[in-house]
Amino acid sequence: MPKPAQGGEWDNWAMSIHLHTEEEIQGMRVVGQLTGRLLDYLTPFVQPGITTNELDRLAETYTTEVLGAISAPLNYQPPGHAPYPKSICTSINHQVCHGIPNDKPLKKGDIVNIDVTLIKDGWHGDSSRMFIVGDASIAAKRLCALTYEALWLGIEQVRPGAHLGDIGHAIQSFAERHGLSVVREFCGHGIGRKFHDEPQVLHYGRPGTLERLEAGMIFTIEPMLNAGRRDIKELGDGWTIVTKDRSLSAQWEHTILVTPTGYEVLTQSEGAPPPPAFVRGFAASTA
Repeated sequence: MPKPAQGGEWDNWAMSIHLHTEEEIQGMRVVGQLTGRLLDYLTPFVQPGITTNELDRLAETYTTEVLGAISAPLNYQPPGHAPYPKSICTSINHQVCHGIPNDKPLKKGDIVNIDVTLIKDGWHGDSSRMFIVGDASIAAKRLCALTYEALWLGIEQVRPGAHLGDIGHAIQSFAERHGLSVVREFCGHGIGRKFHDEPQVLHYGRPGTLERLEAGMIFTIEPMLNAGRRDIKELGDGWTIVTKDRSLSAQWEHTILVTPTGYEVLTQSEGAPPPPAFVRGFAASTA
């Protein structure tokens, strides 16, 4: 669940960026792996005819009864919002993020983002994936694939001494080179004991700007790319964000640790799609 890049504060953010100790990192590795396992579990159920309410029920049951964790989005209430009513976010086609599960069946050709956040022993893990329901148009497949590459281009910038602006620049330049637009009102975020913490991780920007990365930082990278214009609006439910021009939107997300030599992807699980071929420094959590 991305934090707004503009507007009100979520979770009374700290003014400084927390550098996690090795003990704290191990707690984040555990919850990161559970988060990935939840998405692995849901994957075979994403088929034409299933409702997002059913996916939500499956997710909540698996989270509590199998993983022994808590669904962070359920009843989550940042300032100015009603409590979020479900355990996962399901954003379909032109929905950008925070789509609320309902009783409408998924149909062949839909693309859907499933965004999950778990709490285990007080630690938060956050990840999302795109799913193609049955088969989809070439344009829809292209959008999902390019957004995944954009995520990993951002991840590849992560190392001590780099800047948050390097991440945003890598994502923005790649997206715009391929005719896609970057949603700017929502961003990645620090995560740990808090669901949303500093720093803000913008998916656009200039290299060499914003905070310098240090080992021990943990944050999400979660670009939202639109096939059309970047403009968005909020629906009347107070949560669901859609593209103003009703163009397709896609998002992928991982939780990332800055290590002394690069990065570690805390939410990369056995069933997750592999990194693109250009990725060289990949390391996944083994908790």
